[in-house]
Amino acid sequence: MDEVTPDHLRNDQPSLASAMRRARIEEAERSNALAEVRGAELARLEMLHYAIRPVLAQVPEHIDLFDTGIVPGDRPRLFIDMIGFIEMGGDRRTYRFLQDTRHGRVMVAESDRLDTMAEAVAAYVARRLVEREKALAADTTVEDAARRYLAEAAEHAESVPQAPFAEAAGTGRSQPEQSGATGALSGAGRLLIAVTVHAIEYLGVVALLTLLIAGGFVGYHVIRSLLAARYGFPPE
Repeated sequence: MDEVTPDHLRNDQPSLASAMRRARIEEAERSNALAEVRGAELARLEMLHYAIRPVLAQVPEHIDLFDTGIVPGDRPRLFIDMIGFIEMGGDRRTYRFLQDTRHGRVMVAESDRLDTMAEAVAAYVARRLVEREKALAADTTVEDAARRYLAEAAEHAESVPQAPFAEAAGTGRSQPEQSGATGALSGAGRLLIAVTVHAIEYLGVVALLTLLIAGGFVGYHVIRSLLAARYGFPPE
C-alpha cells in the first residue's frame, strides 16, 4: 500500500523551479538598480563634461594633449587626457579627480560641487600646458647641439692669443713665413697619420685572412686524422 503524504506537508517541500524564479526576479531588480545608479553617474559626468567645454575650447588647436570623453562601464569615467580622469565616489554624488603618475594614482581634487570640479579641471589643464612648454624648451635636437658646438669652438679659437709678427731668431724669416712652414708641417703630419691608419687597417685585414687560412688548414688535417682513425682512411 502506497504511503500518502498529507497536504500540509506537500506545500512545505522545496521547489527548484520556484527558487530559480525568485533568483531571476532578484537579479532583475539588482540589475535595474545598478542600471539606474550607472545612469545617474553618467548623467553627472555628462554635466561636468558640458561645464568644462569652454575651458577646453581655449586650448590651441595644434596641441592634441587633451582628448576628453566619457568611457562607460561598471565605473564610468570622464577622461581629460591619457593620465587624468574623473569618476564618481562611493556615494555616487561626489566627483573624484584622479591622475596616474610614476608613483601611483593620486587624488587631484574631490568635491560634490560642479563648479568646484570645473575649476579643478581648468587648473589641471593649465598645469599640463606649462609642463609641455618646459619639456619643449628643454628638448635639444642634434642640429642644435652641433650648432652650439661650432659656436663654442669658434669662440675658443678667437680667444687664443696670436703671436706677434717678429723676426725668427737666427733664421731671418718673418712670422707669416713660419706660419706657412708650420702649416706645411701640419699637413705632412696629417698625411703621415692617415697613411699609418690605412697601413694598420690593411695589416689587420691581412692578419685576419692569414689566421682564417691557418685555421682552415689545421681543421682540415684534424678532420682527416679523425676520419682515418675511425674508418681507416689513410691520411694524406
